[in-house]
Amino acid sequence: MARVRPQKFAHIVYRTRRFDEMLAWYQKVFDARVHYQNPALAFLSYDDEHHRFALANLDALDPDGTDHERNGLIGVDHVAYTYGSLDDLFENYEYLKEAGIRPYWCVHHGLTISMYYADPDGNQMEFQVEAFDTGKEAVDFMAGPINDANPVGVEYDPEDWLAQVRAGRSLSEFRTRQVHEPASPIRGALGS
Repeated sequence: MARVRPQKFAHIVYRTRRFDEMLAWYQKVFDARVHYQNPALAFLSYDDEHHRFALANLDALDPDGTDHERNGLIGVDHVAYTYGSLDDLFENYEYLKEAGIRPYWCVHHGLTISMYYADPDGNQMEFQVEAFDTGKEAVDFMAGPINDANPVGVEYDPEDWLAQVRAGRSLSEFRTRQVHEPASPIRGALGS
């Protein structure tokens, strides 16, 4: 199995109980535009990427939580890296699987098709592939009804997708998110 590396750093997600302050700070400091926002999540970018930052509002996702300082859930949720194609993402999946490293969560966000991993210390990272050819298409999707109804996405089983590929289906056929039961918003936003 060949080693495949990501093409670029994609984004970082922060968990916060200072949602409005954080939103204003990233808008001011990076001149970032909000591409999507609901009470629980916000996605911002300072360039043509659909999001470079995401903010997970713990007051909405975990309203009974008591962690208000820089410990516990507050802070970095995960960092994301983009692969060049679904073939590369799945080649990396198989390479890591052979080494005994498996994702803890696989989800088709609509914007991206993602696999989440945790390092030995529990630091979380997302390996993703863009679901759209352009940033504009992704931003348009974020503003649309499918994303608004389910901004977290739909879980998938990579072994099921690989079985379908072995049976003759192309991985590229999985780029468009199908409407199914949503993934858990807390699991997705908090990576647990």
